[in-house]
Amino acid sequence: MSNSNFVDYVKIFCRSGKGGAGSVHFRREKFVPKGGPDGGDGGRGGHIYLKGNAQLWTLLHLKYKRHIFAGNGQPGGGMRSTGKNGEDIYIEVPIGTVAKNAETGEVLTEITEDGQVEMIMKGGRGGLGNWHFRSATMQTPKFAQPGEPEEEGYIILELKILADVGLVGFPNAGKSTLLSVVSAAKPKIADYPFTTLVPNLGIVSYRDHKSFVMADIPGIIEGAHEGKGLGLRFLRHIERNSMLLFMVPADSEDINAQYDILVNELKMYNPELLDKKRALAITKCDLVDEQARKDIAKHLPEIPSVFISSVTGEGIDKLKDMLWNSLNE
Repeated sequence: MSNSNFVDYVKIFCRSGKGGAGSVHFRREKFVPKGGPDGGDGGRGGHIYLKGNAQLWTLLHLKYKRHIFAGNGQPGGGMRSTGKNGEDIYIEVPIGTVAKNAETGEVLTEITEDGQVEMIMKGGRGGLGNWHFRSATMQTPKFAQPGEPEEEGYIILELKILADVGLVGFPNAGKSTLLSVVSAAKPKIADYPFTTLVPNLGIVSYRDHKSFVMADIPGIIEGAHEGKGLGLRFLRHIERNSMLLFMVPADSEDINAQYDILVNELKMYNPELLDKKRALAITKCDLVDEQARKDIAKHLPEIPSVFISSVTGEGIDKLKDMLWNSLNE
């Protein structure tokens, strides 16, 4: 996923189809001059659906298709014939997409499985033909129902990356380097903050042909929950990960303080994130000596932790074991 092609937020205008009008029609044949009403119903308007597609990783295909209209229902006809239904529209989206009403912010639906189909806008019902309104006292009704109107409005689609393990840390904490070491992903890596501007996914191979998915998420800064830095743009991607791997460099001045800041940013954004399983990786451990590691280990938070170096490979297998066991508890 290149930076320019990763789109995780789009706002689209949708309009469902309006229902077709019912028919006002009377049966007229050669020897049946007064056959009574036989007007058929109008067809329903087209619905608009979201459909999960595991082959999609981004909302890029919707970036320039901002108006989506379903077909209108056709009017009914004589001989009780029902009008044709309007064409339904299926919008294919990546797994992890959330649809919201742009005006109210209400969540309409979430796509979490491949092939999952959810309606986001309902087409209008077709009107009833005059055949339905006949009675003993009204044998020739000269009216029928109009079709129901369409629905329309702006829909916001947000993509929240689905992964087993989400990497959480400050910019330049070594998240992208770790992902490049444990998977075939090729994220952009450089020795300066905010190298990663979009999430990267990698499949981590484990023992006996097992695997799990890891997501490298753009770095947090203090105040991210208020929108500072990349702020809210990346925080929503953390919501869908099964567990969170916090990453703090071994040469940091105060590892506990950095961890506390990261946890607080998640708490301020969404307190439910703290219910997820957590682990801590002390990165770049090749930069400190054995005595420094022992001093650091005495003051670590009470969660599973491991010292790793993506450069030398130290601790990588131990990290995989820790993550796999935590995911499968």
